[in-house]
Amino acid sequence: MTFSGFHMPLLRDRTSDKGTISIGFVQEALVGVRERGFDALDLLNRAGISPELLNAPQARVSSAHFGLLWHLIAEAMDDEFFGMDSHPMKAGSFTLLCHSVIHCDTLERALRRALRFFRLILDDMEGELQANGETARVVIRERHSEPGRAFACGTFLIMLHGLACWLVGRRIPLDSARFRCAEPAYSPEWRVLFSPDLRFGEPETAIAFPAEFLAMANVQNERTMKVFLRSAPANFLVKYRNSDGLVARIRRQLRHIPPDTWPDFETLAQQLHSSVSTLRRHLLDEGQSYQSIKDDLRRDLAISQLCHSEKSVLDIALDLGFAEASAFHRAFKKWTGARPGEYRRALAGQ
Repeated sequence: MTFSGFHMPLLRDRTSDKGTISIGFVQEALVGVRERGFDALDLLNRAGISPELLNAPQARVSSAHFGLLWHLIAEAMDDEFFGMDSHPMKAGSFTLLCHSVIHCDTLERALRRALRFFRLILDDMEGELQANGETARVVIRERHSEPGRAFACGTFLIMLHGLACWLVGRRIPLDSARFRCAEPAYSPEWRVLFSPDLRFGEPETAIAFPAEFLAMANVQNERTMKVFLRSAPANFLVKYRNSDGLVARIRRQLRHIPPDTWPDFETLAQQLHSSVSTLRRHLLDEGQSYQSIKDDLRRDLAISQLCHSEKSVLDIALDLGFAEASAFHRAFKKWTGARPGEYRRALAGQ
């Protein structure tokens, strides 16, 4: 299904690790929906997201379901920016943005053109590309003196960064991310989406990356753009997460082996050719521990299987390395605020 150039993603059965999104993103996406009198519950139901999950601060939803919600909101409101700007980003704007940059030969030209495009579309914020020596920055200027919502600036930067990554065919690592606004409850998501070096309450909102990327060639064309637009921009939330960091490297390594055979920390350090103390220090630098990586991966795999497979809760528990279903129930309750059966029934009740 399509509208104005956006393709509505079809939800197919999948059990691979596609990542999950904090329920905080869902709540933020619905703010403008409610303010403008649209039926938030209907949109949630059509996206396959149980409204009950909004009451569980720890809840997660699959990236596929959040992507569908993004498209449904854009369709209902005729606004691809969730109603967060005083001027709507009308449906079809992102497609036109892609058409406007697809023939730019370098990333720098594409970014400057994309920022000019956003300046024409949005009234309350605009971005400026700055290149100074080895560092390039995209700085967000807001019309109002008081900082806007973290979700607004974050969504702007996610769309711009995701588009840039796609144009050069790889993730552009971000050295830092700064926001003027106060830190939101879902800030751990920002560290994964942007950079472990993340700060709030700063004088300006900006992301920084190596300036050498500006000279990189655009490797896309109109044919590949058609495929890209089938799931963009919602796919940016997962596709261009930080894949170069140590946490992402460990997560990829664990995904390819059964959870009940995941190595202990000492063995993992040997496999990564690191000492235990060095590995622990580097993980702390990224704000994680080995246990939190394993817990997050088990959580995402569990949600994916509950959403997209017919496996019993017991079979999922065994697949994830739990010796008994009760231990899985306790862990899942801690992760999401609901028991596995309750979570699946809530989804089935859409």
